[in-house]
This record gives sequence, C-alpha cells and structure tokens, in this order.
Amino acid sequence: METKIVRSVSEFNSELRLQGFKAFQIEDDSNATRVYSRKDFFKICLTTGKSKIHYADKSFEQEGTILFFGNPHIPYSWETISTTYAGYTCLFSEDFLKQADRAESLQQSPFFKIGGTPVLKITKDQRLFLNTLFEKMIEEQESDYTFKDELIRNYINLIIHEALKLQPSEVYTPTKNGTARIASVFLELLERQFPIETPASPLKMRTAQDYAQNLNIHVNYLNRAVKEITGKSTTTLISERILTEAKALLQHTDWNISEIASALGFEYPTYFNNFFKKLTGTNPKSLRESEV
Repeated sequence: METKIVRSVSEFNSELRLQGFKAFQIEDDSNATRVYSRKDFFKICLTTGKSKIHYADKSFEQEGTILFFGNPHIPYSWETISTTYAGYTCLFSEDFLKQADRAESLQQSPFFKIGGTPVLKITKDQRLFLNTLFEKMIEEQESDYTFKDELIRNYINLIIHEALKLQPSEVYTPTKNGTARIASVFLELLERQFPIETPASPLKMRTAQDYAQNLNIHVNYLNRAVKEITGKSTTTLISERILTEAKALLQHTDWNISEIASALGFEYPTYFNNFFKKLTGTNPKSLRESEV
C-alpha cells in the first residue's frame, strides 16, 4: 500500500501533532518563530510586557502580566508593544486533553468559548505560582516518567481552574470599524482552514453559515460586512480559496481525486468535479495531467 504524502507545516508542527502538547519559555524563543497549524491547537500564554491582542471582533490592550487563552476556532493576533517581553506558552490539542475526559469543562470555560473573555490580569503572587506550573510542564515534557502526559494534563487543568477563580478582564477597545473587523476575522478564519495536510483531516467549514456560526454572528451580518469590504460575497471567497487548495492538492500530492474531494468537504467526487469545472472550465483530472 502506497504511503500518502502529508503536507506538514514544519518540523515543530509535526512534533507538536505527534505529542499533542508543547510548552516553552517565550524569551528563549525571541530569535526564532515556531510555525504550527493554529487550527489544531489550543494555546495558553503567561506573559509580562505591553501588548495588544486582537481576538475575534475585540481588541485588548494590556500592560503587565496577563494570562491569555487561545481557541483554534477563533482568529486572534498579537502585537507586542514593549521592547522586553517574557513568559511562557503551552500548546495542546483537544485530543490530548480529552484523554482525561475533561474537555467539556475546557470548552465551556469563559476563556475558550466563543463570545468569552480570553485575557486575565495577573498579580505578582499569581504570576509566581503560574510560573511554577509552566516550569513543571516544561520539565515533565522532557522527562522519562511513564505517566507524564497525565501529569501535564493535570497542570493544564490546574491553570484553568486557577483562572476560573479570577475576574476576566473586560477592558477591551471597540474596533473603529466593526464591519472591517468582521471581514478581517472571516478572512483570517478562512485562511486558517488551510493547508489540508492529510485526507484524514478534511475541511470543516465550507459555507457562509458555517463561518457565521463559528463567529457567533448572524450570517446576514457576515455577508454584508464581507461584501462591503471585499466587494465579493462570502460564498465566492470561500469557493475561490477551496479552488486554490484543490489546485495545490492536484499538483503537489499523490492523492487520488476521490481523496481530494473528500478532504475538501465534498460528499461525492462528482460534486467536486462539477464545482471545479464550473470555476475553471476544465476537470480536476485534466488539470493534473497538464501539469505532468
């Protein structure tokens, strides 16, 4: 049986996917970028410095020490304002935490759920305690202890429970142009669905309704915002991005047409063929053969 090509984002991403978890000090990573697929991993950061965090349609400007929770299903970006920045980051997959049967509390926490508040202001004493938990996770991930994964899951849950005791920071800056921000968030979320790395991980969102539901807004509001800012409909932008990915898969993998169709969320190869021909005037097989 042939081995199918897996389109890996980076060595770090491959290691992260294999282990399901990674923790590291931010200051130790100041001269390098850790490239990973955000669509697959939750993120918890404990940082000290001045920064601005854009999370869905909100922006949080913070100074001092904060605890940040990133959900892979919600677009976010980070602007570092201060010249010095220190702290810790841990990344983990949903499957990693599910092994402890505690994923439900994670999804329902006010930090990870859509519409929740992902930023907490941390005092010096709280920072010292949380520092210890992150350091323990970093230490354990390098150990040979047989049950280290379970121990790390306990540390993650302890951080979440400590956070639940604190008052979330509701100090956020409303965006000057809500329409532009919604369109920007949609485009970022759309791009985050790619690249498709394996047929076993198909595209999850394919319609405007899927994206609106994920962003917790009405689909009509999303459609108006996207049309006003980009001049194109939400459906058109989704279709164009799926087509771009389809061409990449046809040209750079050995997956058969059925596998590519399934990976892109088409129930039947015929639907994929019709979609492809409608937008390009040719069929997937012809395009692949022309590239040989």
